[in-house]
Amino acid sequence: MKVLTTAASKPFFRFVVVAKILWLFWIAAVIIAFSAVVCATDVVTYHNDNARTGQNLKETILTLSNVNSSHFGRLFSMPVDGKIDAEPLYLSSVSIPGQGTHNVLYVVTEHDSVFAFDADTGAKLWQVSVLQSGESPSDDRKCGNITPEIGISGTPVIDRSSGPHGTIYLVAMTEESTGNYHQRIHALDITTGSEEFGGPTIVAARYPGTGDNHKGKYVYFDAAQYKERAGLLLLNGVIYTGWASHCDYRPYTGWIIGYSKSTLKLTSVMNVTPNGSEGSIWMGGAGLASDGKNIYFLDANGTFDTTLDSNGFPIKGDYGNGFIKLSTNGNKVHVADYFNTWDTAQESTQQSTKDKDLGSGGALVLPDMKDADNKTWHLAIGAGKDSNIYIVNRDNMGKFNPNNDGAIYQEIDGVLPGGIFGMPAYFNGSVYYGPEGGKLLQFQFSQAKLATTPVSSSGVTYPYPGSTPSISANQTQNGIVWAIRHFYSKDILHAYDATNLQHELYNSNQAGTRDHFGSASHFGTPLIVNGKVYVGTHSNVTAFGLLNK
Repeated sequence: MKVLTTAASKPFFRFVVVAKILWLFWIAAVIIAFSAVVCATDVVTYHNDNARTGQNLKETILTLSNVNSSHFGRLFSMPVDGKIDAEPLYLSSVSIPGQGTHNVLYVVTEHDSVFAFDADTGAKLWQVSVLQSGESPSDDRKCGNITPEIGISGTPVIDRSSGPHGTIYLVAMTEESTGNYHQRIHALDITTGSEEFGGPTIVAARYPGTGDNHKGKYVYFDAAQYKERAGLLLLNGVIYTGWASHCDYRPYTGWIIGYSKSTLKLTSVMNVTPNGSEGSIWMGGAGLASDGKNIYFLDANGTFDTTLDSNGFPIKGDYGNGFIKLSTNGNKVHVADYFNTWDTAQESTQQSTKDKDLGSGGALVLPDMKDADNKTWHLAIGAGKDSNIYIVNRDNMGKFNPNNDGAIYQEIDGVLPGGIFGMPAYFNGSVYYGPEGGKLLQFQFSQAKLATTPVSSSGVTYPYPGSTPSISANQTQNGIVWAIRHFYSKDILHAYDATNLQHELYNSNQAGTRDHFGSASHFGTPLIVNGKVYVGTHSNVTAFGLLNK
């Protein structure tokens, strides 16, 4: 049937056409907006994910062609009230009461403060102190590791689904005027900084054992003897914390303590040296790692029972200086497997040229890999002070043999001179290590084995404590390795082509003083997200990005 369009109907026809066009534009705008939300990048935990890979694979702004001193540099700094030892965290599109919606950078300090900044402008959105009435941050406990005060040291963790708006969890150390010390776990609303779930909760624990600081049949957690240095881990509704000593000042043992994310109540306690001493968990600030079910970490110098039971486990339950796997089934934590070097006792010795334990480095859970026979391997990698790289099979880590390390999946000796004080990053089949006093190194995996020599290295060396690198990339393209080089209080941010570390793209000394930022935190880890790089220092967070020319 032929439809006739009359003169009177033409205006209505045009109205319908325009309405349809506007409707299509509205639908497109909604799709674009929804896609932006879906694709928005959050960084809610140390080194980007629970595997601790350090990679952001959704970075579409920074590329190999625009990260150079002509187009990239320091944008602004955000002042804070103390040292920043934790890695900053980032949330996109957060609605702040009375201030609109912002991309937010969350920063914690050793002065026991939490800051929320607009990540794009540096404007302060809110600031809270977690000190209780009559308290101050702890003194440095006569230890130079964290000085002059100890407050919030470990990187927090954020859960956007927790509470009415989302929650940031952290641990803070405080001191009363009477000399009493406290460790508390806090849960703060991400939009206001207000305490949630009836918090904070005092950290207190005991565990069966007769080791350091035992009374009767239990060892007790003493808040004065510890700091929470490792990044927090949120796993299956539980916030896991790991505890370090102050300069190996005894008495102390190795604690992992878990709290419910929704109630802040104690859920689990594990001590890895309950019948011995030492065995702290600090890993150069790296976070406890996980494959989604289990927890992996490197333990510091401490008691290891060389007498094993019939299943190959230390007869008294002491795992000092171990590469340890904890099961979390039912939120009840226990050692499921481990690896200790054949000379573990000598590595833990504090005298002479020893003290070569694993505890200075963090563990990284590697993606599944296939070997030449198409067999799939589940691996994790770690290194500490002894210059060796250790790769364990997460299904059978190797345990302990007093004669050799033959049961470990792969060990590469002597390739990290000076040792590791932090952890590697992983990207596209390579791991990147920054050893103390050595060059930044790229090692390549092939058929589930790591090459025994680096495939590339940086042109400069990294003085103590070396560096923990981070990665930005758009999936597998435009991979950039970022690292902080400590250099006589004028620390330097470096960027390298991830396919060849000899190809330096940028460093913060190239434009004279324009990009200088001062002293980065001791084991500082750069955060890269949404076209910017954030570096925590002794007094501020500095943001780098593309310059407006």
